[in-house]
Amino acid sequence: MDSDHDRSSAGGGKGAWPQALNRSAEARETSEAIPPDHAVPTPPTPSSPVPDPSVTGRGIAGLSTPYQVVAALALSLIGLLACTQVAMVFLHVAPSNTLTKEHGKTVDRWIYPEFEQNWKLFAPNPLQQNVAVHVRAEVVDADGRRTTRWMNLTHEDAKGIRGNLFPSHVDQNELRRGWDFYVNSHDSENRPNGLRGDLSERYVRRIAMLRLSERDYGGTIERIQLRSATSSIAPPPWSTEKISTRPAYRVLPWWTVTPDDLPEDAAAQYRDAARAEANQ
Repeated sequence: MDSDHDRSSAGGGKGAWPQALNRSAEARETSEAIPPDHAVPTPPTPSSPVPDPSVTGRGIAGLSTPYQVVAALALSLIGLLACTQVAMVFLHVAPSNTLTKEHGKTVDRWIYPEFEQNWKLFAPNPLQQNVAVHVRAEVVDADGRRTTRWMNLTHEDAKGIRGNLFPSHVDQNELRRGWDFYVNSHDSENRPNGLRGDLSERYVRRIAMLRLSERDYGGTIERIQLRSATSSIAPPPWSTEKISTRPAYRVLPWWTVTPDDLPEDAAAQYRDAARAEANQ
């Protein structure tokens, strides 16, 4: 009985034997052919189609070798033409430079008439000169009248910009824009060419007197004179262009200082001195 009980327990109980005996011979052979540790693969469902092994790739990779060579050559030619077009258009709209001076006709033959551009990359052209504004004053003191040496106002502004991570807007633009305002409002003989000429003169005088008031000349400034020193930027070493870097000066006439040209505090002192002189 013990042996029968052991056999029944090993087989899963008495009820397991009739089920095993009732299975057909074909089912028993199938179960014996499949190892117990391998699962039977499930057939693919319609939602996940089986990939076709005959398809090796898509795009150029799916073409034969001769067609791949032809496609690669065509793409290379298109890329080369696109790069050439971009370079030619850039040289056409860029300011005059060494390349355009040497190959300007080639660029024009490429651009005109199909790719003509009526705009410029920079408007106006970038500044290719260094412009420095100088001022000197005529001072009256107890010893008489004397003229100071030229003071480089642009150099003073540059010292406040170099090495400064957050330079002042005044140091960067006040003097430069003021001088441009004057030059554009006057002709080469320093005569106003419009209604803004007098305004630009008063603006430049106030800037100059504001800088001069920071210095003590030991007397009263009665007149001031400004000039500009313009020098071209030297070409790079690889360029064959010859440019003179000697500065060219534009000297303005002497201006008599008025209270309107002075800072507020200095203007008040100037008026008080003028009244005292008049009362005497």
